[in-house]
Amino acid sequence: MAPAGKACCHGGPGFPSPIAAMKGPREKLLYIPCIQPDPEGRRKGDYLATVDIDEDSPTYCQVIHRTYMTHPGDEVHHSGWNVCSSCNDDEGKTRDKMILPCLLSDRVYIVDMSKNPKAPEICKVIEPSEMHAWGMSTPHTSHCLPTGEIMLSTMGDGTPNEDGKGDFFLIDAHTLEVKGRWRSEKSKPAKFGYDFWYQPYFDVLVSSEWGSPRIFKTGFNPKDAYDQSVYGRSLNIWSWKRRELLQTIDLGEDGVAPLEIRFAHDPKKDYGFVGCALNAVVYQFFRKDDGTWDARQVIKIPKKKVEGWVLPEMAGMMTDIIMSLDDRYLYFSNWLHGDVRQYDVTDPAHPKLVGQVFLGGSILSGGPVKVVSDTELKEQPKPVSVMGRRLHGAPQMLQLSLDGQRLYVTSSLFSPWDKQFYPEMVQHGSTLIRLDVDTVNGGLKLDEKFLVDFGKEPDGPMLAHEIRYPGGDCTSDIWLAEPSDN
Repeated sequence: MAPAGKACCHGGPGFPSPIAAMKGPREKLLYIPCIQPDPEGRRKGDYLATVDIDEDSPTYCQVIHRTYMTHPGDEVHHSGWNVCSSCNDDEGKTRDKMILPCLLSDRVYIVDMSKNPKAPEICKVIEPSEMHAWGMSTPHTSHCLPTGEIMLSTMGDGTPNEDGKGDFFLIDAHTLEVKGRWRSEKSKPAKFGYDFWYQPYFDVLVSSEWGSPRIFKTGFNPKDAYDQSVYGRSLNIWSWKRRELLQTIDLGEDGVAPLEIRFAHDPKKDYGFVGCALNAVVYQFFRKDDGTWDARQVIKIPKKKVEGWVLPEMAGMMTDIIMSLDDRYLYFSNWLHGDVRQYDVTDPAHPKLVGQVFLGGSILSGGPVKVVSDTELKEQPKPVSVMGRRLHGAPQMLQLSLDGQRLYVTSSLFSPWDKQFYPEMVQHGSTLIRLDVDTVNGGLKLDEKFLVDFGKEPDGPMLAHEIRYPGGDCTSDIWLAEPSDN
């Protein structure tokens, strides 16, 4: 294997470059964690759904397998792989295991795809005590590392009080045994944790912040939002080589709850974006000439003045962002307003809105909320149906096809928040829909013939969250620069 952070003879998992990935095969299977929201129905727990999206298949747009977790109440959330394109130089590695961290139980499931990708099986369960022993809890993001390890970001301190703490948990990608903490003993942890992305070429790992698990696990209280002791508002800059926290960039009140980190896919580009949930703001982070990092606000969605809601103004609540593999387009969802947007970020400091579609939300016409002042829309959006099925809730998790031409959208955020903001979505179950993307001029269009209805699941309505493909995608894979470029 090449030295950590470098790649050579491209014969291993994934693709040798982001542009090569764009020419990869069309997606035919999806893996989606499904959360059981009904406490009475949790006897079977959450599961990983295998969804058939092969248009030539007789089971097109159906869940064809359910891999049940072994315990109830886990809240399977995000997922990752044992290896990805950062290990593309190693012919001995295979992308054949999915990592499923759980927000509410602190458990980590490892699912084996090698025997039958359509019907994966759990092969390992890492119990909460193994994470708590290292002073960590509430795992979120999983990324494979080029060192042959799996790393999970964590948000809690591993105590019953569940205070905030941003740290990283390591698992050996080969043996699947716990290795402990990534952070050096010389370094302090971050105040809060959430997502992360690394790029060894610039000796950097960037992590984001949600807040204290004991606060966000019970739902959202607007009174907590600007309390810096329980909600984060910073980006944390770590040295990849030394595993030390070097900088904390305070994004201010506009930057409360910076969630998804999306570094440019091209490993030679020293910038990326983060979506800040509370006020629906995107910041670009970038490397300065002196080697330190900074951030600037590049998109801010205006709040809408409303009546019939808990507050007089409604922010968008930006909950997911992704970037196309060619680094040209940025997409994000506004979970409260109900729209998905596409921006041209060819000039990353000056994004241009080129596509937008409403798919539900809290400001629909005919609902309890009346918009009294809106700087963007002339009228409230209408409810949306696909194949006769009303889309309850709002667009949330996004996943883009490798070629950038199809954008998949689910509607569940986190079950305690789903129940608070969109109880009708919890009652009817979430949905998976698809948008067609104009990759030449920009533009989004709802595919009226694509729908997966998780309200019809055998254990009752389910909440579908993150989306993965068997061969990797634009949010799971990280590419490394060639050794000669370093």
